Amino acid sequence: MPALVFDCDGVLADTERYGHLPAFNQTFDEFGLPVRWSDSEYAEKVKVGGGKERMKTLLTPEFVAEAGLPGDPEALNDEVARWHRRKTEIYTEIIRSGAIPARPGVRRLATEAHDAGWALAVASTSAEPSVRSVLEVAAGPELSPHFSVFAGDIVPCKKPAPDIYEFAVDRLGLEPSGVLVVEDSRNGMLSALGAGLVCTVTTSAYTGEEDFTGASLVVTSLGDPPPEQTVTRVLSDPLGSEPRSLVRLADLAFLLATGTDPATGPRPSR
Repeated sequence: MPALVFDCDGVLADTERYGHLPAFNQTFDEFGLPVRWSDSEYAEKVKVGGGKERMKTLLTPEFVAEAGLPGDPEALNDEVARWHRRKTEIYTEIIRSGAIPARPGVRRLATEAHDAGWALAVASTSAEPSVRSVLEVAAGPELSPHFSVFAGDIVPCKKPAPDIYEFAVDRLGLEPSGVLVVEDSRNGMLSALGAGLVCTVTTSAYTGEEDFTGASLVVTSLGDPPPEQTVTRVLSDPLGSEPRSLVRLADLAFLLATGTDPATGPRPSR
């Protein structure tokens, strides 16, 4: 039984720009912190895995003094944890409002995989409540219970370290050769590749210009047929999967078989 494992933010929905960024800024405002991230600033922050870790990039000696924060490291960690809990609440409210739709093709492809007997999972360094709220929107109430969710601080090192995907593969009880990951960022791709997994990339708001060398397929979206009619644009297809207007389960099965056959290497285009 193969498995299809999605990252959350940027893959299930374009949540970074329209969910996480406003949630961070509202949190900063509520706590009276002298900071507000612009869109361009946040484009750099997303390269840091994990919400608490992004917040901790603020903690220069100058910022700590200006904000009147405690100097004791343990007390400062507790304060960041308070910020992050509130940020997660705000973010979850944004997602549950329905303001951020699922990205094209996610529910279609997950449904096709489930019907074909594939295991489904989400592996993310975001907080688990945040991930589950996005999954409910993206997959819907009928399909989302069929997903395993691996999220937050369940592993010591976050992406681009391979820990979260190694954990997911172990919990799913599968060999790496049977798992295909859908990511949107270079850090996520490196995490999947580091765990020995085949990775497809669907670029998102902040990641279109990143280097995805090593991915088996890079597309602008997974795509949807009419009436939604979102056509994918293929950016890189080194194994010749040729998904054309949208990515189907057969394309992913081809990548999984091709990408994990060291004896033959890449197969010719179909």
